[in-house]
Amino acid sequence: MSRFSKSILVLALFGASTAAVAFDNYKGIGRQATPAEVKAWDIDVRPDFKGLPKGSGNVDRGQELFEEKCASCHGSFGESNEVFTPLIGGTTKEDIKNGRVGGFLTGEIPQRTTFTKVATISTVFDYIYRAMPWTAPKSLKPDDVYAILAYFLNLAEIVPADFTLSDKNIGEVQAKMPNRNGMTTDHGMWPGPSAKKGGIGNGGIPDVKNVACMKNCKSEVKIGSTLPEYAKTAHGELAEQNRTFGPVRGTKTLGAEAAKPAAAPTTMDMAAKNGCMACHGVNNKIVGPGFNEVVARYKDQPDAEGKLVAKVKNGGQGAWGTIPMPPNAHVKDEDLKTLVQWILSGAK
Repeated sequence: MSRFSKSILVLALFGASTAAVAFDNYKGIGRQATPAEVKAWDIDVRPDFKGLPKGSGNVDRGQELFEEKCASCHGSFGESNEVFTPLIGGTTKEDIKNGRVGGFLTGEIPQRTTFTKVATISTVFDYIYRAMPWTAPKSLKPDDVYAILAYFLNLAEIVPADFTLSDKNIGEVQAKMPNRNGMTTDHGMWPGPSAKKGGIGNGGIPDVKNVACMKNCKSEVKIGSTLPEYAKTAHGELAEQNRTFGPVRGTKTLGAEAAKPAAAPTTMDMAAKNGCMACHGVNNKIVGPGFNEVVARYKDQPDAEGKLVAKVKNGGQGAWGTIPMPPNAHVKDEDLKTLVQWILSGAK
């Protein structure tokens, strides 16, 4: 952890006054984080709505934004199982009334979705605000997040189609969440009713049991996918679909490997940086067609380059199935042309 990161952590965990004491006691180690630096990190939203930004958005605007930025991975109505688990479905009006998803109690739920599992609406807001869209996290403004979330709530039949969600009424929505009573804190790792008697959670009794054997341990542990064999390649090579920003498991950041000069960026790097590889494989379909399929379709068309540049820039739907391709107007025109030429050359 860097010295700057440590200063942020101290400030976040213990507050400004404690952090100031720490820096006073250890001269020359780091510095206090500025208010602007803390603000850039401190964007989480708590279940009591502390940290929730001001704003609002309605269902209609949310549908427009969802089709533009989210539908390519989640399906037009949040029901797609093509890339991620569906967002919507599995809840009933009785669940909204009771605050507990009945399908979990009976075992009849067909598949877990976001709205069957999540207990707090702040969790959904927080995740969208910090981590979505997949190819451009933190690019959504608060009003955009409110609108998209309003669209989700309408799809889940929690709010009507003319609803406007805002920081003023989100607490009312929380009272209608289908699984709001589905999370318990009365266990050994969380203060619960027994804490009043001096205990912790469920009388201080852990909710798990295990015995360390420390025998016949493996000399090497490899961390990998836990997907079943038949599902590991269902959407192509997963390694090619990793985000191209932020920390990535296995990346060398220290030592000799990190000291090596970085190789000159390739067109493949440009494609990964701009999110192309999240939906397209070079030789296989992922969400959209593989680049080899694109070459096969356009190889005899003299105006193929111009058509594809416009397609990538403006997005569209129908040419390769029902899942739409989001627009990529943020990519420079010269980069779009380079990428299309690279694809038509066989992505080599």
